[in-house]
Amino acid sequence: VQLQASGGGLVQAGGSLRLSCAASGIMFSVYDMGWYAQAPGKQRELVASITNAGRTNYADSVKGRFTIARENAKRTVYLQMNSLKPEDTAVYYCAARRGNNEYWGQGTLVTVSS
Repeated sequence: VQLQASGGGLVQAGGSLRLSCAASGIMFSVYDMGWYAQAPGKQRELVASITNAGRTNYADSVKGRFTIARENAKRTVYLQMNSLKPEDTAVYYCAARRGNNEYWGQGTLVTVSS
């Protein structure tokens, strides 16, 4: 199983990034997917999730700014991040979950400068 996250980088406050996470080795369409962020010195926290049925959930801090979406045909989940703030700076990880099975990607760094 491999979850390959990409799309991170350095962006100014107010800018946008789109993260992608491509999955292999799992039946992607049946998995719930999520994006998590871990800022320096802090715990990893859920940013957004999408169920296999397409229901979405967002952390309060990103509601109205971030959008999670999935494309089952490409086995990929996306996180569109708009109106980025310096406090969004973190390593972003994607995760796949179904029942007792849970898999994590390697993370992609997002840095938002003020």
